[in-house]
Amino acid sequence: MSLTAMLKTASSGLNAAQVNLRSTSDNIANVNTPGYVRKHVIQSPLVVGGQGMGVSIEGVERVTDQYLQLASLTASSDASRWSAVSQYLDNAQSLFGNPSSDGFYFSRLDDIFTAFSAAADDPSSSLLRSQAMGNVENFLSESARINAQFSELGGTVDARIAADVERANDLLRQINQLNSDISRAKLTSGDASGSENIQSQLVDELATLVNVQVALKSSGGVTVRSAEGLLLAGDGKAATLSYNRTDPTKGYIAVEPDGLSGFAQPIQITGGEIRGLMDLRDTTLPGMADQLGEFVSRAAEQINAAHNKTTSSPAPNALNGRNTGLDLPTAVSGFTGKTTIAVVGGAGPNDGVVQHKVEIDFDTMTMTPGGTFTSGSFLADLNTALGGNATATFVNGALSIQGAAGTGVAIDEGTSMKAGRAFSHFFGMNDLIKSGGMISYETGLKATDPHGFTAGDTISLRLAQGDGKPIRDLVITVPPGANMSDLLTSLNDPATGVGLYGQFTLDAKGALNFNGTPPVNATLSVTQDLTQRGAGGPSMSQLFGIGSIERNSRAGRLKVDPALQQNPMKLGLGVLDLSVAAGRPAITAGDGRGARLLGEAGDVTTNFAAAGELGAVTMTLSRYAAEFGGSVGRQAQAADNRKSAAQAVANEANARRDAVEGVNVDEELVMMTTYQQAFNASARMIQAAKELFDVLTNMI
Repeated sequence: MSLTAMLKTASSGLNAAQVNLRSTSDNIANVNTPGYVRKHVIQSPLVVGGQGMGVSIEGVERVTDQYLQLASLTASSDASRWSAVSQYLDNAQSLFGNPSSDGFYFSRLDDIFTAFSAAADDPSSSLLRSQAMGNVENFLSESARINAQFSELGGTVDARIAADVERANDLLRQINQLNSDISRAKLTSGDASGSENIQSQLVDELATLVNVQVALKSSGGVTVRSAEGLLLAGDGKAATLSYNRTDPTKGYIAVEPDGLSGFAQPIQITGGEIRGLMDLRDTTLPGMADQLGEFVSRAAEQINAAHNKTTSSPAPNALNGRNTGLDLPTAVSGFTGKTTIAVVGGAGPNDGVVQHKVEIDFDTMTMTPGGTFTSGSFLADLNTALGGNATATFVNGALSIQGAAGTGVAIDEGTSMKAGRAFSHFFGMNDLIKSGGMISYETGLKATDPHGFTAGDTISLRLAQGDGKPIRDLVITVPPGANMSDLLTSLNDPATGVGLYGQFTLDAKGALNFNGTPPVNATLSVTQDLTQRGAGGPSMSQLFGIGSIERNSRAGRLKVDPALQQNPMKLGLGVLDLSVAAGRPAITAGDGRGARLLGEAGDVTTNFAAAGELGAVTMTLSRYAAEFGGSVGRQAQAADNRKSAAQAVANEANARRDAVEGVNVDEELVMMTTYQQAFNASARMIQAAKELFDVLTNMI
């Protein structure tokens, strides 16, 4: 070997040892630095003309395992998702109070029934009446409070999603910028590990917000793509994400077009904190609000059903019904059984004595006194049968009966029934709990009944996937055909309606339901509703409860009848008894049978529609209250369990990743000793070459 080759070999070894010592020193110095990945020097033999001439430094690289990195990102994404869900479900559960405390929400319903049962023993007690009314008011006010706080919680989640999306955009920009720095360093065989470590930390943080696909670039740096492969960062570009949501619709994340020209591209989000928050905002919290609305509305229905079987003493001079959303002929059509309307004497010797009564038989379509009637002539025939003792009117969907001066009006429900409600209950003639809108969407309509909406009116719908990603926006026009069957055909039309992704059906009680078809299982929301049933009537979404906005507001619009609030003695705690002898009072002040009916309302078997975590079930109010409370607790517990499991997986994945990427001080110290010895050997080789050169020089 020539002296020149010897010096070149020694100097390259000296340089390699220095680079390795510097790399090892960095590793040891950053042993406790978060996000630091140990690095090592890439070196190869230097061969010139077939002869070894030392060692060549190819560059410095981080010690990583791509599989472990991707596993860690996936696990962190899942852990962040369930951590967010668990946090907010714990907040949602706390809205209902502590089950062991007196103020627990679900115990308030039992307090109502207990108070009415107590009033049955002394119906003349104003104190017991006030106590019962107060319990109803407390239950409704608590329901409204919880419903409002669900809305506020949803707003908080919305704000956090928007903040997370903004942070994700910032991270994408930084990741893309670092690609340039890393590529430049790679081209010059420089040390890009510092920029790579920073970029890796940014990618790790991005994965906690939203699941992404990360791939290494041959020129250095990474590309970041969405679950379906849409480029988010890399190749000189950084996408801008946007959070798109309105109150009626589910939210989704989209990539904004370059230069803001064109259309935003929705992307699939399956993990990360954003996914968990979007699930909360669009599924879990609305589901709880819907379940709360179903529970409260059914409770109000049963309390009203019981109160419509009662009467006060003296009987009220007028019974004013609620807005059914229907025209009278349609509302009357479909009733079965019998009911009796009685006009009784007011205060005085005739107090509670029947002065006049009208028996209505819907099976034979006859009135006594009177004769046959039709649904179209019902109002006129009823007024004729009342014979001036009372007057019936029907305005804005509400039926009212006004007794003559000095008389009262009471109704015996008998066997009458439509859509699961008796005559007085269906029209809300003697409701204890009033509503500012619809609380039951069981309209009683049949396919052959007129739908009542104006032809040409439109309702705008959005079909979306379960994760909120839009499928299709529709504008459906009310058809010229007048029947419900015509409206269903228009709604389910494959070309202009929902037919490709689901179907609307009308059940036996007149409830309109939408079900998405597999495999998409589309969800539906109402973006705009310009329909109206008759003059001043409800829209299609209001009448049938289409969309989350309508259904989730039910719990907040119920209140006790103001007339009963002002005077609890008007509370109906008695029952109209038509079996008494002529001239005897059919209503008495000491009758507590109506109070017992109200006290037993919680034990009446009720049909509940599917809402939240519970499907369509038939059970008592008290049982449903227990199931609802348990459902809320189970969801919170399940989220906490998922959070713990996901965190355990993330910890294990991160530990295995750290075992590869982290710095082992003992190993680094061994390497430092090795490189020091290599440095000394190369230095000794240079010294030996110098000595040989000196010998040769002295020989000349």
